[in-house]
Order: sequence, then structure tokens, then C-alpha cells
Amino acid sequence: MLTVIFVLLADVLIFVPSLARYRADFLLERLRQAQIAALTQLASDSGVSPELEAELLANAGVYNVVLRRDDIRELVLSSPVPEPVHADYDLRLSGPWELIRDALSTLFDGDSRVVRVIGSPVQEGGQLIEITMPQEPLRKAMLLYAWRLLLFSALISAVMAVLLFLAAQRLIVHPIRRVVLHMKAYSEAPEDARTVIEPSARVEELREAEEMLATMQRQLTGALKQRERLAQLGGAVAKISHDLRNILTTAQLFADRIEGSADPVVARSAPKLVGSISRAVSLCEATLTFGKAEEAPPQLTRFPLAGLVHEVTEGEGLTRSETASPEAPPDALVAALTDIAPNLTLRADREQLYRVISNLIRNARQAIEATGQAGTIEISAGESDSEWWIRVGDTGPGLPAKAREHLFAAFQGGVRKGGTGLGLAISSELVRGHGGRIELLHSDSEGTEFMIHLPKVPVIADPQQIE
Repeated sequence: MLTVIFVLLADVLIFVPSLARYRADFLLERLRQAQIAALTQLASDSGVSPELEAELLANAGVYNVVLRRDDIRELVLSSPVPEPVHADYDLRLSGPWELIRDALSTLFDGDSRVVRVIGSPVQEGGQLIEITMPQEPLRKAMLLYAWRLLLFSALISAVMAVLLFLAAQRLIVHPIRRVVLHMKAYSEAPEDARTVIEPSARVEELREAEEMLATMQRQLTGALKQRERLAQLGGAVAKISHDLRNILTTAQLFADRIEGSADPVVARSAPKLVGSISRAVSLCEATLTFGKAEEAPPQLTRFPLAGLVHEVTEGEGLTRSETASPEAPPDALVAALTDIAPNLTLRADREQLYRVISNLIRNARQAIEATGQAGTIEISAGESDSEWWIRVGDTGPGLPAKAREHLFAAFQGGVRKGGTGLGLAISSELVRGHGGRIELLHSDSEGTEFMIHLPKVPVIADPQQIE
């Protein structure tokens, strides 16, 4: 339908000039016929009879004929004119726009008019020829010509529409339908490599789309297979971590008994053994928690942040001074500096926030210890009208570029040898559960700094929970 409409619109641009040319040719033909009739009259010495004159005018389709020859204007043939002349048309002076204007005027003028037409005689038969004729035969001929032209244009439009429709079906619709069928088959079995489309379209744009679709399907199939393997691996790790946690719990009980030994060497080694076993138990518990795919929703309560941070630093064995003696144990090489107002109270899940801050501080402590140099961990906090913020920074060596790319991704953001990268992934999930976010402010040779943002009002607030 669109093709038919467009072709007809194009025909309109051809129709009007063609109709104007047809009218001009019709009038020129009348002038030639009138000139022949006039020459018949002039060829006779005594003139023609009134009956023959009427027959000549009828055959030419005019009322009278005037010839100008040798600067003499002569009425050669004449008959009664039924009404006054309505319009004069001089074909010698008419350009394209005048012809189009006169053609439209003739076509839409429904009354029977008498018009005068002036032109140049053929074969140099005089200076000009002038005829008076009825307009109705001209109008009927123009209407018949216009009707035939419209029918011919409609036929051409229909043929072109069918051809273009078949071409579009062959070159566009069928390839697109093939793409849709492949997408449907792929969605039903994305792991089946046979459902990946093989580009075969002839149209360049469609072939490029098929190639991009094939690339995307292969990537998605690979990602799904990798996810399936990771899911299986995660299930196996969760089972191993569960059994290992039970074994380490038993070992922790025996380590607690060893800690009370009277042997000084055993007494000094026992705390380190207990700490190592505790960290292993914590890692197993973190792995099991992460394997559940989701954390329990936070239980929001109000509590002072300074007390929570103090518990974390004590649990990590950090000193409270800015410097530490080189002869001190390795743990004493790391000092904790806190800048938290005692009256700063925030609203969060205390246990989950403990885990978040503990993960950040533990990572910072391990990074500083790996350098063998003394360092500090700075913890500060504050609030604004819309949120609470907690900053944890250290003077460690900074994170490598690869770790920064996958910082909060499980099993990919680990830095130290043997690390799993679960700590930051779990911390990020816990903070998101509060409606907040955790971000890396900077990490370079001068140290690393994280910022925790906790909103004061949840996105969908419960009026009973807002105090």
C-alpha cells in the first residue's frame, strides 16, 4: 500500500505537466485543421458554398478562422458564435507555467465556454492563425486522457508494489523471520551450541546483525556454562567448608586447653594457634554464608558506633597508639587510630556492620603486615542530613590494578596469596542490604581508603521504624 501511494504521489508530479502538454497538442491540432480548411477556401477563386464552409468548420471543430498574411487580417471561414468569447489563449507566448495554469482552469471549469486560440501557421502559411472554438470538446478529451493516465499509473503502482513486496519478503522479511526463529530456539536451549545462528543474509545490514547475534549467543553460552560450573564448584566448596568448620571447631577446643599449659613456649605459641584456627573458622562460615546466595535482612537498631569499632580493633589485636616498637610482636606493628565522636549513634544491623568493618580492618592489617613495616589504620565517621559515613584507611602498599577491577566480585578480588576475595564481596552485599554503598576512594603507594555510606531513611520507609 505504501508503494502504491508513493508511486501515485510521484505520478502527480508527472500528471499535471503531461495534462498541460496534452491540452497544448490538442489546440495545435485544431489550429492545423483550421488552417487546412482555410487554405481550401483561399484556393477557390469564387469561394466555397455555404454548405461546404459549414462542413469544413465542423470537421475542424471551430466556429471561425482568421488568417493574417502579408500584414492583412482576413476572416477566412466564419459561422455564428453562440456566445461571447470567454478567454483568449495565445500559444505563441505561453510558457510551462502558463500552460499548466490554463490546463487546470480548463479541467475544473464545468460550464460550456467559447474560447479564442491564437498560434503560428504551419509551413509558413501566414503570420498568425486565430480560431474561435467551443471549450467543451477540449475539456472532455482532457478528462478522458486524465482518466487513462490515472489507470495506467495505478497499474504501474500495483505491479511495482507486488515486485517490491516480493523483494522485501525475499531479502528482508525471511532473514528477519529466520533470526526470530533462531532466537526462539536459542532461548529454549541456550546451552545447545547447535542453536547458535549461522550468518547467511545477503543484505549487508542484516548479515551484520546476524554476526553480532551469533557473537552474543556464543558469549552467553560460554557465560552460562561457566556459571553452571561455578554453581557446582560453590556447592562442593560449601560442603567442604561445612565439614572443615566442624573439624576446626574441635581443634579450637584443644587449642584453648593448650593455651593454659605451664610450658612457656607452648603458652606463647598457643594464642597464634588459636588466632589462626579462629580465622579459618571465620573463613568457613563466610563461605557457607555466601553460598546461601543472600543474606538475612538487616535488623535495624540504634547503637553507638565508637563501641563497635573498639570491639573490632580489640578483636583484631590492634594497638591503640600511633607508633609501635620494632621489637614488638608483628601484630603490634599495626596501630589503630580512631576519630569517632562518642555520641555518634547510627541505625543499622550491629552484627552485620561488625562484619563489614572487621573485613575492612582485617584486610588493611594483613596488607600492612605483608610489607614488614609499621603502619596505621585510621577509622573515622560522621553524619550529614541524609546519611552516616564511615571511613577506613591504611598506610599499606595499595591494591594492584587487577584487584581494583574486580574488587567486590567473589573469588576474583583477592589480593594476598591464598585469599578468596569473599570478604569485600560479603561486605558490599551487607551494605547494599542497608540501602547504602561501599566505595574505594583511592588506592596507591600511600595507602588505601574505603568509604561506607549508610542512608538515614530507607528508600521505602516504614513509618513504624522511623524514630
